[in-house]
Order: sequence, then structure tokens, then C-alpha cells
Amino acid sequence: MAEMPEAHPEDSGRNLRTYGQGAPNVTARRELSRPKESELMDAVVERENMKRALRRVQANKGAPGVDGMNVEELLPYLCREWPRIKEELLNGTYRPAPVRTVEIPKPGGKGTRMLGIPTVLDRLIQQALHQVMSPLFEPYFSEFSYGFRPGRSAHNAILQAQAHVESGKRWVVDMDLEKFFDRVNHDILMSRVARRVSDKRVLKLIRSYLQAGMMQGGLVSARREGTPQGGPLSPLLSNILLDDLDKELERRGHAFCRYADDCVIYVQSQRAGERVMESLTRFLEGKLKLRVNREKSTVDRPWRRKFLGYSMTFHKKPRLKVAPESVKRFKSKVKEILRRGRGRSLRRTIDTLTPILRGWSNYFKLVQVKNVFEELDGWLRRKLRGILWRQWKRSYTRARNLMKRGLAEERAWRSAANGRGPWWNAGASHMNEAFPKSFFDSLGLVSLLNQHRRFQGAT
Repeated sequence: MAEMPEAHPEDSGRNLRTYGQGAPNVTARRELSRPKESELMDAVVERENMKRALRRVQANKGAPGVDGMNVEELLPYLCREWPRIKEELLNGTYRPAPVRTVEIPKPGGKGTRMLGIPTVLDRLIQQALHQVMSPLFEPYFSEFSYGFRPGRSAHNAILQAQAHVESGKRWVVDMDLEKFFDRVNHDILMSRVARRVSDKRVLKLIRSYLQAGMMQGGLVSARREGTPQGGPLSPLLSNILLDDLDKELERRGHAFCRYADDCVIYVQSQRAGERVMESLTRFLEGKLKLRVNREKSTVDRPWRRKFLGYSMTFHKKPRLKVAPESVKRFKSKVKEILRRGRGRSLRRTIDTLTPILRGWSNYFKLVQVKNVFEELDGWLRRKLRGILWRQWKRSYTRARNLMKRGLAEERAWRSAANGRGPWWNAGASHMNEAFPKSFFDSLGLVSLLNQHRRFQGAT
């Protein structure tokens, strides 16, 4: 543990064209090398497994937990304390620290989501558990489960959803699980884990993580249900629990896609969809003790719903597009950055925007209806012109700067004194002529449309 190899990503993404491939066959499953299930904890604390977990935790960085220890302090701490921690893990006496809870706004600004931040030591142990447990469960998961799995991504799920609709299943059952991570029943989850894990030390440790207290405002409260988002083990545990849903859908022969707790089932008629909704609600609430949000769950046309931020057109061969809600969230995020940038130079504001624009365009690279990128490019340039108009403040400053950008004196003064607001002026001809697209290109502003064209050319 004392020497640190260079960090590197553990999982490589699967080619998008292989999204339909299933899990390994029975022979391949037998060939997977794995520790005996009764000796799983020994594999968890094994040196190479812990070194690999440490690399991952250090690469992910993250905020400190309740003990205030940051990632940089973890290795020196382990050099002193690892023999004791290892012994506690092996004899089943290790106790996790409470998680530090923070509330983050949900996408769209409707409500908040509780995020649990374990200590860096507990993140390390959870990561080590994940690395040893994942090979036990991964080969048996459904081929239509895409969230938090090696070699799979949201893009794979979106392409599969498109294929389901193209096959003629033009109604979607959109299931919404109410506060899924807060509602997980510990006993039901542990019974699913115990199907493939027989090491009682591991089972006891997982349950202790589920029941670890939550610290908020300096007070620790016990937890009797739920698995807080934020720990490395939570995604695997959610897949283990919801695998029962996947298997039930497969048993019934349904076409579906699931990404974490986001599940959509594609059927051929509205009536069939309503039957599926009713029976699956009974299954989820009866067998898994999960609550279906009836207000948000619905049976509808796929082009009127979103899945993982995407929507699609109504054509026989549907084309993927950005869902309207995703555009709204993008604009909201950009507006917040621009509000903070009113006192800064335009170049600094653009530098702040660059990673967000690149990340957004990369996520929506599958989109086949490109007009949204062109519209957002124009909207963003107009917002930036509005920042300039606000920064100039006085008519004299506005006229002088417009003349510097090539406008005739009379027109510059007339435009500067028009009495209109920043948004109107940002879209008016005088600001468009003074600050054309080429001006923003020279400052390094990322064009979403150009990014999309590059992605399309690459594929």
C-alpha cells in the first residue's frame, strides 16, 4: 500500500454498435476467476485489490466525510493504521463512520436530493468491496440493464430504446420510483446479496454500511431504510435489487431498458401499456417494497416522453433528439454562470463555459435532429452580447465601443441611446454586426453545432 502506481481508468466504454450484446454465457461464467464466496473478505483486503481501490478513490477525489480527512491524507493514514483496519475487517468488528449528508437540487430545480458522503476510508473499503463483488453478480444481470455497469453507458440504453420503438412498439410505460435510494428495504436487499455472497463478514459489513448513521447539522440519525447516493457500493446494490424487476420483465417477454432506477417498457398499444403499469406497480410495491410515483409514471407515446435526457421523433424510423426539459436545464445552468460572469472579462466567462459546452455536446452526440444545436449557439452568443451591453452601462461607453467595432458614428449613437434593455439590444442588428460569430470564435467559444458535426463525422 505504500507505493502508488499511476492512476488509470478501470473501465473502457463499449462500442455503441454493440449495445444489444448480452451477458456472458454459462461457459464464460464458469471461466471467470473469482474467490470462494465464503472467503470473500480475504479477497477484499488482498493487497492488489486494495491498491486498485486506492487508485480509483484518489482519481475520483471527492469531498471529505464527517472526519474531515481528504483524499491526499488517506495514504499516510493507511500507512499507520492499515494493519488494525485489516484485522477489524477480517474478524468482522469494523464499523463504518456516519455519512455526511448534503442536499443537492434535482434536475429542473424541483426539490432536492439527499447525497451521502462517506469518509475517504469508507469510500476505499466500499470500492474494494465493489471490485470483488461485481464479478459475482455482473454476468447474471440483464442485457437490458445499462446503469453503472462496465462497458455500458446511457448511450447504449438510448440506442436500445430507439431500436424498440423502431420495431413497432410505439407506446412507452414510463415508471418512476419514488425516492428510490431512500426507500430501499434493507432486509429485501440483503436477501438478494446473500444469493451470491455467503461470507458472513461481507454481509455484516454491507448491512453496517446500509445502517450507518447520517450526520446533518452536527446530529447523527439512524437509518432503517435506503442506501444513500454517494458511496461506491450504492450503484451495485441498486442493480442487485432491481435485477428482480429485470428478470420479471424478461420472464414476461417485455421490451425494456433500465438505467439505475429509470425504467421504460415499450409495448404496442395503450391498453397493453396500462395493463403493464398496473401489474408492475403491484410487483414493485408488493415484492420489492418500492413505491411507484403514480403522478409521474404514465403510459404515453415515446416522442412525448424523455429517457435519459433524450427524446425521439414520431417517424416510423424515429430519430433521436434533445428532450425539451434537457434544453431548459442547460439554459438554466448557463444563465447561472453568466450571472456570475457579469463583472468578468468575456474571455474568462467563455473559459468557464467551455467544459460545460463540451460535456453537454458529448452527451448528446447521438442526436439526429440538429437544429437545437444551432438555436442554442445563437442564444448563447446573444446572452454574451447582453453581458457586454450591461458592462458598458452608459450611452457614451456603448457608442464608443460600437464605433471601435466598426459602426458609423451616427448609427452607434442612435443605437446606444435607444432606451431598450440588454436582451433586446443583444439581438439587434447593431450588436450582431459589431460582434458577429467570428468574434466569439476568436475568443474560443465552443460551437455546439460544430461539435455535433465532428461527432457525426467520427461515427
